[in-house]
Amino acid sequence: MSKHGVKMSKHEELGLSKEQLLEMYYYMLLARRLDERQWLLNRAGKIPFVISCQGQEAAQVGAAYALDRQNDYVCPYYRDFGIVLVFGQTARDTMMSAFAKAEDPNSGGRQMPGHFGGKKYRVVTGSSPVATQVPHAVGIALAAKMRGEQTVAFTSLGEGSTNQGDFHEACNFAGVHKLPVIFYVENNKYAISVPSSKQLGCENVADRAIGYGFPGVIVDGNDVLEVYRVFKEARERAIQGEGPTLIEAKTYRLVPHSSDDDDRSYRSREEVEEAKRKDPILTFKDYLLQQGVLTEELVNQYEERVMKEVNEATEAAEKAPYPEPDSALLHVYAE
Repeated sequence: MSKHGVKMSKHEELGLSKEQLLEMYYYMLLARRLDERQWLLNRAGKIPFVISCQGQEAAQVGAAYALDRQNDYVCPYYRDFGIVLVFGQTARDTMMSAFAKAEDPNSGGRQMPGHFGGKKYRVVTGSSPVATQVPHAVGIALAAKMRGEQTVAFTSLGEGSTNQGDFHEACNFAGVHKLPVIFYVENNKYAISVPSSKQLGCENVADRAIGYGFPGVIVDGNDVLEVYRVFKEARERAIQGEGPTLIEAKTYRLVPHSSDDDDRSYRSREEVEEAKRKDPILTFKDYLLQQGVLTEELVNQYEERVMKEVNEATEAAEKAPYPEPDSALLHVYAE
């Protein structure tokens, strides 16, 4: 596409400003550096568990950035660092959660990391059984439709979770009632150690959408701008009353399933190294440098800004108090 005979770049076609591109880059970088720090803390014996977003930052930030942070609700899954950061959680918040401190906004230190939640962030609390967040998102979408609100519900999950009954029931109900919901599958090719070829009878998760009566879209999860584009279109469909969309991002996790997993037992180092060459943060950085949005000096400034936030968050969380033992019974029994 061209403007006054000059070919527009991809971000210009999408209507994204340089400031917005830099903000997307910042969130992707913050998610990665927080994740890397948490692995170091885990290996040092300071935090018990990490479940990573590394490799999936573009898939997450591109999606969240296309949503309306004032009106939409997100029901994320456990890897969605990028989603919740865009929706308002801070580096400090995520570290409080990792250390299970009282100030953790997700659960006050009661839940494992990755169980995101927070009313003020419009993030609906998730649970440990996979795919349980999917019917929750459909319920929110039904309420929005009944109230006539311009609200879209977003829910994400891994491709392994799409084999749960919750996913099927939620998609079927949403398709029948044409609800404003976006189902987002971050297909990183492995359900812990089980490859996609042993999970699905069809080639793509998105192929299943036709059975529910709405579109299934496949997107390159390493391309933050392409993810943004398909989400913008899906949100527009939902707001116009055209119903759900199932989006499948083809992505890859660059680290083991969790800090308790050894991925060497089920995937080759060559496969992982090949994926690292397509690292979404590096490819987006290269694009921004080519477009003159980023300079090497700015790259260093963003790195310093992000690491300062990570360091301050780590220090604050280490020093913060744990929940009082008596608080363990709060929100369990009627007061």
